[in-house]
Amino acid sequence: MKKEVILTKDGSTTIFIPEWNETYHSKHGAIQEAYHVYINNGLSLFKEKKTISIMEIGFGTGLNCFITYLESLKSKQIINYIGIDAFPLDFESIKKMNYCTELNDKENLFFETIHTSEWNKHLIIKENFNLYKKKKYFQDIDDIDQFDLIYFDAFGYDVQPELWTSEIFLKMFNSLKTNGVLVTYACRSVIIKSMLNCGFKIEKLKGAPGKREMLRCYKL
Repeated sequence: MKKEVILTKDGSTTIFIPEWNETYHSKHGAIQEAYHVYINNGLSLFKEKKTISIMEIGFGTGLNCFITYLESLKSKQIINYIGIDAFPLDFESIKKMNYCTELNDKENLFFETIHTSEWNKHLIIKENFNLYKKKKYFQDIDDIDQFDLIYFDAFGYDVQPELWTSEIFLKMFNSLKTNGVLVTYACRSVIIKSMLNCGFKIEKLKGAPGKREMLRCYKL
């Protein structure tokens, strides 16, 4: 499937798939969206916790992982990060992302390391950041009570509706610890219905630039 690197409105890059008319991140700002949805409305809820377990659905460009690491340097928190992706991006595409420049990470080591590191292997990337990239289908996730936070960053409902079903969200619900949280950029009524069917408490929040709303969901 053909992939093109494009510039988003905040100056950061993303990948565009012409066949689907779909991007990995928002055209209105890849970094803006990542911070708004996953950091400001997700990770920030756990700032008092010393150790946080996070699962990302759709590892993709690694942007969400990268900014979570940068935030952990400020908070001094220990992050156990699981990234799930059945079809990892090729490294040639990854090298075209400008996230290190845009986020002022001059060493450029962490971002490269997360992409050159092995899949399906527990890795200590930095002293306080543990990474486990799992190459698997979302339908095969079978974790129980493992995560404080889920970044749900799958491709959109229009192109892959099968990733936004009650079957998938039940796996997310089961994977979370009690009082765990799932955040996603999406906010369709059909998605909300699927989440409610699985027991989530739903909260609508202001969306990232270019989107009216997003969802934050709780396992209580």
